Amino acid sequence: MARAIQLSIENVEKGGGPFGAVIVKDGEIIAESSNSVTIDNDPTAHAEVNTIRKACKALNTFDLEGSIIYSSCEPCPMCLGAIYWAHLDELYFANNKKDAADIGFDDAFIYDELDLPYEKRKLKTNQFMREEALQAFRKWDEFEGKTEY
Repeated sequence: MARAIQLSIENVEKGGGPFGAVIVKDGEIIAESSNSVTIDNDPTAHAEVNTIRKACKALNTFDLEGSIIYSSCEPCPMCLGAIYWAHLDELYFANNKKDAADIGFDDAFIYDELDLPYEKRKLKTNQFMREEALQAFRKWDEFEGKTEY
């Protein structure tokens, strides 16, 4: 955790957001990164996502089972989703989402939006061509050589 916090502090000095993360497997750091949203002009470049990408590359896998993530702050909804998709075993964080909201990083609106029906969301959301798109899902469901994840 100390390394994740150190990365978050150093990142502010580089012009990035105040977030850092580290992934550990078998007691060793596999990957570490900080937030690079403004540095890379990438809204998905949060510390946790960047670190997951590095860990998967280092281990040549999309499944980080057996690993632990340390984040300098409680993960946002996107990062929490990525942590679940990566199958990390444990999450530890330092600052919480209220601490983040207090300095302008408030994710509450996303949690609120997820519970709303499509027509009530702030982001205009429309579903169409579902039947056509279901072809890919059927094909996946029937494909015997698929790699499940």
